[in-house]
Amino acid sequence: MELCRLSTLYTVRKLNDNDIEALYNLCKENTIFYRYHPPIVTKESIFKDMKALPPNKSYDDKFFLGFFTNDRLIALMDVIRDYPYESVIFIGLFMIDATLQGKGVGTEIIRECCLYWKSLKYQKVRIGVDKYNPQSNAFWRKNKFMVTGEENSIYGNDVYLMERTL
Repeated sequence: MELCRLSTLYTVRKLNDNDIEALYNLCKENTIFYRYHPPIVTKESIFKDMKALPPNKSYDDKFFLGFFTNDRLIALMDVIRDYPYESVIFIGLFMIDATLQGKGVGTEIIRECCLYWKSLKYQKVRIGVDKYNPQSNAFWRKNKFMVTGEENSIYGNDVYLMERTL
């Protein structure tokens, strides 16, 4: 995956341990997300998310990405390729700087990423969405994601899977 092709508007790169402070600052302002997806974010939880892998996947398949403008982190996206099966991109987490929400930034990032993944012959993009979070549900529906009917519980939070066909 060529990260530079994920966005024409933002610089995209893999995030690492040196980015935890910036990640923490971005995440802690997203109070609506954590109201529906406890526990509240910590630097330790960010580190854990950066290292988390689903079964049978390797770090070659994981991309914990930052979207930057003028060296300012404005969005993060955790991506697993070919999960849960081949030709599927799974977004484990997507979060926009709270000051930029409602301004089309997230929608534009998702639009560009989906175009790029489609060019790589991926067929679907999936994400687990907190069942009771109206903000997340509205965002993903607006971005052409549909509920699959599959539900799960992650860390005690009810989520359902949504997907978009590319």
